[in-house]
Amino acid sequence: MGTIETFALDRRSEAAPYDPLYDPLVSASPGLGMDYAPTYWVATAGEAPADDGPLPGDADVDVVIVGAGFTGLATALFLAREHGIRAMVLEANRTCWGCTSRNGGQGQNASGRLYRSQWIARWGKETALRLDAEIREGFNTFKSLIAEVPECEPQPGGHLYIAHRDRKMDFLRSEAKVMRDVFGYDTRILSRDDVREQYVDDQENCGAMHEPDGIGVHPLKLAFGYLRMARALGARVHPSTPVLDVQTINGVHHVRTPRGVVRAKAVAFATGGYTRNDVTKALRAKIMPILSNSLVTRVLTPEELAATNFRTHEVITDTRTLRYYYRLLPDNRVQIGSRSSITGADAQNPKHMAVLVEGLHRKFPALRGIRVDYSWWGWVDVSHDMMPRVTQPDPRQSLFYAVGYGGNGVSFSAHAGRRLAQRIAGERDPSSTLPIYDSALQYPNVFGTVQWQGFAPFRRIGQRFLYQKYHAQDEAR
Repeated sequence: MGTIETFALDRRSEAAPYDPLYDPLVSASPGLGMDYAPTYWVATAGEAPADDGPLPGDADVDVVIVGAGFTGLATALFLAREHGIRAMVLEANRTCWGCTSRNGGQGQNASGRLYRSQWIARWGKETALRLDAEIREGFNTFKSLIAEVPECEPQPGGHLYIAHRDRKMDFLRSEAKVMRDVFGYDTRILSRDDVREQYVDDQENCGAMHEPDGIGVHPLKLAFGYLRMARALGARVHPSTPVLDVQTINGVHHVRTPRGVVRAKAVAFATGGYTRNDVTKALRAKIMPILSNSLVTRVLTPEELAATNFRTHEVITDTRTLRYYYRLLPDNRVQIGSRSSITGADAQNPKHMAVLVEGLHRKFPALRGIRVDYSWWGWVDVSHDMMPRVTQPDPRQSLFYAVGYGGNGVSFSAHAGRRLAQRIAGERDPSSTLPIYDSALQYPNVFGTVQWQGFAPFRRIGQRFLYQKYHAQDEAR
């Protein structure tokens, strides 16, 4: 594949082929007009809403947003709706091409990878309570947008967190107590029989914690709703327009694309797991993209539904560190996902999908041999300290980013877009002093101590070691 500049841009031509080996850490470019991954969401979302086509040349705007996924579109929507600012959104490939069309559609009252007990350990009870209030407000932002896009097939009811081994029940009991006693959530501990009789007959189930907040959605239909609403308010969305670099000259950001330069007063990056090291110095070596596999089965028969005893459409995860996340979709297919390969070059290796299929079979022996109608993988944006950032890393520059959701971006991205819009508009409120808003993403670290950009080339060596360690721990009896 040549450099981005070698591609001809023609809105009338077909999309460039999907590249299953794309890897944001090593690929030479972000792509240009690439087709979607072959996900269930893409196959069932219907035709994408109209956009503004590839950017034809130079432009002068107030705000450029890089990335037309959940976060970028929500930011454009809230900039227009709440601040009267019409942003320009630039996307390398098709709208909603990255994380937004490849996730599991699970919306939870969370963000990042840390539990609430870990918030207390890291920042103290007072800050943890403030952060909880902010994340809870974020879940309400998510619900409000869902209400505006009812076609996204919301499946409310809560989140079921299943212990996959007996020894994990102590962890769930402890976390449920913290959530009840400190944060006031109506969490419940369920026995093995409770889960089997009331929710689902997962054969690995040893009991569970039930949280009241959780909503499954069709993520691409939801994102298409964001796109329609943002453009109706005056935002411009340009696919097939990769950002090659950003230079700041006399306080003005010059955003270079294949067909021209956009001069902007402010630039916001919302590129998720597809954030390249070379897109901006502010994000270099700050995000670790992690691959996640997902599959969707054919429609279950009445006999299979009875054998698996799916009595819920709620979102479900298990307690593995390399967790499985799954649910019954509205059309009675099962979607399940988990971690995948280390590198993009190895993503097509059948062994990775075999791990996911075997996980489905272990949980539901009645589905052994069931046809898989859709399978795909995508990059998740994990920060090195396991928490997101929605921030302006240098107060002297009008450059912003919102990334690092760690697999909880379906829901929190809505509120991240709202807060990012607020920051761009120059407004601050008490939430601005929270650690996810008032600090920059961290460089890689060793055992949570020494941080250094120089560790970045060795991250995947560490990831391989940790995957082996986590797998051994997860599967130990």
